[in-house]
Parts: sequence; C-alpha cells; structure tokens
Amino acid sequence: MIDRVFREEAGRLTASLVRLIGDFDLAEDMVSEAVAEALVRWPRDGVPDRPGAWLLVTARHRALDRIRREERYQSKLETVAALSQEVTREPDDRMRLIFTCCHPALDTEVQVALTLKAVGGLTIAEIARAFMVSPPTLAKRITRAKQKIVSAAIPYRMPGPAEMRTRLHRVLTVIYLIYNEGFITTAGERGTRRELVDDAEWLAGLVAAALPDEPEPLALLGLIRLSLARWDARINAAGDLIVLADQDRSRWDQRRIDSAVRLIERAAGMGRPGPFQLEAAIAAVHCESPAWEKTDWEQILKLYDLLAAIDSSPVVRLNRAVALSHLAGPTEALAVIDALSDELGAYHLFHATRAALLRSLGRPGEAEAADSAALSLTTNPTEISLLRARLA
Repeated sequence: MIDRVFREEAGRLTASLVRLIGDFDLAEDMVSEAVAEALVRWPRDGVPDRPGAWLLVTARHRALDRIRREERYQSKLETVAALSQEVTREPDDRMRLIFTCCHPALDTEVQVALTLKAVGGLTIAEIARAFMVSPPTLAKRITRAKQKIVSAAIPYRMPGPAEMRTRLHRVLTVIYLIYNEGFITTAGERGTRRELVDDAEWLAGLVAAALPDEPEPLALLGLIRLSLARWDARINAAGDLIVLADQDRSRWDQRRIDSAVRLIERAAGMGRPGPFQLEAAIAAVHCESPAWEKTDWEQILKLYDLLAAIDSSPVVRLNRAVALSHLAGPTEALAVIDALSDELGAYHLFHATRAALLRSLGRPGEAEAADSAALSLTTNPTEISLLRARLA
C-alpha cells in the first residue's frame, strides 16, 4: 500500500515542488527526503488521509529549511515564503514541467528521458531499458539536462500555442511512453500500472484541450482511452495476461470505445494524418470487431502500410507482419520477420512473434527456442508467466 502511494505520487510531487521552488535537483531531493520520513512514520502512525498532501507539505518544509541554510537561494526563499499554505496541485503543473523538459535547447532524446523521470515518476533503470542504454549513462545525461535548464535560464512556464506546436511531437511521445510503461511495465513486481495509463490519459486530454485544432493529441487520447476500455479483460484474477484473441469482449467498456472512436474520427476529419492517428485507427478496428475471428485484417494491413510510410521503424514492420500473417499466411509473414533479426534481436516480442508463427507452421522445436529467447529478454512478470505457460 505504502509503496504504491509513493510510486503514484512521485511525478505529481516533483512537478508541484518544481513549480514552488523552480529547482529540479532540490525538488527531487526533498521529495526523496519526505518519502524517507514517511517510511519511518507511516508504518508506525498509519497512512494519512491525504498522503500526497502530507508528502508535499513535508517536502516543501524541508525545501524551505534547505533554502534558509544556503544564501545562494535567498531569492527562492522569498518566493516560497510568500506562497499560500494551500497544498492542492494545480491541474497544469505537470504540463508546465513537460513543456519545460521538452524545450528545443535540450537534445531530443534527453528531453524524453528527463520528462519520463520528472513527470512520469519512472526510475532511471526503467527509462534506461526503454532507451537501451546503461543506467549510469542515462543518469549522466539527465543530470546534464537539468544543469542546462538552470544555466540557460529555461523558463518553467506554459508556452504559447505557436511555441507549443514546435514541441508537440516530443510532448506526445513522452505521454505515449508513460502510457506504454503503464500498459506493460519494463520491470518490477507489477505487470501493468493502471495509474500511469490514467496519468497519460489526463495529460493527453490537457494537450488536446490546449490545442483543439491539432489532430495528433486527439488521436493519442483516443488510443489511450481504447486501451482503458479493454483494461478489465486484459488481466485475469490471478494476474495473468490475457491476449487480445482470448479476451472476453463483453467486459470491454463500450462507452469508452464510443468516446475514443469519436475522438479518432474528429482527428481524421482534420485531414492531417500522423502516426498516433494511424495507431489509434488500428486499435479502433480491433475494438469495433465483435469477435477475434471477424477482425478486419485487410483494413488493419492498409493502416499499417500507411503507418510504415510515416514511421518505418522495425517495430512497426514487425506489427505489420503480424497483420500480414492473417491474410497471406505464416510462411510469408515469417520471412518478413526474419529479415528484422539484426534490428530486433534484443527485443523480446520479436522472438515471441516468431514463436507463434513457427508453432502454427508445425515447427515446435524452433518455436520453443524462440519463446525461450523471448523469456530471457523480458522482465515483465505477466509476460514471463505467459511465456512460461507456452513453454510448459
């Protein structure tokens, strides 16, 4: 219980404290100290009714004490001292933080990594896995980025609409990665983190409201909402992952699906297609199908062709090959996937997809080897359970 509270509140607390004191490093340090104090007091005294507010007040008091002790923070002391004692979080705190982290003065990859840590509350290890670099390397990059924010006097504010558009793709990429980490975690005891997906939906909604004439935020919001519509059918009572083909579609939230489809249609009506619109459209085809056997694979393949023209990444080509297998058969799809081995050899879903195709071709030995390779490359507990079941 306590650990979940800390993970859910980390990004919110940091964003709020950065707004109060304008210093990334100090905010993160004080949140860490507040958490350390809670670890001592809460097991003894009980979790407070408003744990987030308790942590924020504690972190703010510690920040004030630190600033008082250091003369170079005198101007910040005056700012903090003048603030009201109200501890509720302004709705756009994390939006300001996202757009600060995605400032064009910072390298693109660092923008995403810094935002995932400061806003999404992801650990260095989780982000490092996503970027396929070592945790120490990533930590150095994030430290340099925070130093540059200070040295370049990058303002902690919401930019105007024109400036927002120049950072929009990076901001949406960050929100998508937060969603993705919640959908299937990279590590930890939990296979999914619903709170991260809820956060991503909220952030995508704020961006869509701020830029109502931009189609991609609407599409991303629709994509996340479609995932939430299927959430209760994805995991069984034992915590095991249920693949899309085996999900009980009567448990899908039709109201969420309808809402998401309206968002996606509204985005499409603007006539400026983008990658999030195409991903959302693919998800919508799945959600509107009454049964797995009635999935419109021809339409999905066409959408993947359009997506590949915009984003020819190997993961997109891998997913396209899955759609191809339902139309042209596993042999043709396997040939496409095998051609991706140099680029995706370290990606567990590459091997898991190969295993499924090999099994359908009656090659169980090769399928087992591919599933074993996938198992060695994932740290997600629900995926591990699924792969072990296949191997058993």
